[in-house]
Amino acid sequence: MPDDPYVVRPVGRVESPLKDRASAPAQGNEGAPEAWLVFEPELRPAMRDLEVGTDILVLTWFHLARRDVLTTHPRDDFSRPEAGVFSTRSPDRPNPVGLHRVPILEVDGLRVRVGNLEAIDGTPIVDVKPALGKGSER
Repeated sequence: MPDDPYVVRPVGRVESPLKDRASAPAQGNEGAPEAWLVFEPELRPAMRDLEVGTDILVLTWFHLARRDVLTTHPRDDFSRPEAGVFSTRSPDRPNPVGLHRVPILEVDGLRVRVGNLEAIDGTPIVDVKPALGKGSER
């Protein structure tokens, strides 16, 4: 694999009541709490069209993940056979990018409150994209 570095700068951070990996559910629909996405001030123009009631895709960087893990037992269930991490949602992987579809509940300045986010407090936000549906134009 090429060793050329790619520069990815966080656009913000997650503020969440989840303080460690052990307390985070595996998926957002498994009891994840509401959380805040807090953006960097210079990115305010990028946020201007975020609207309450819409779903967004939040890409995060699992900063506490192990990057040397290539196989895992899905959902840490050791009764299941090992699988390659690219066929699982494990946070431990060569490039620990998280993908979260969440509804926007509130927009307050540089802060966006979202529902059902399983990322822990302090997780860097890499990007936000609209969750496109049928007939979407963005």
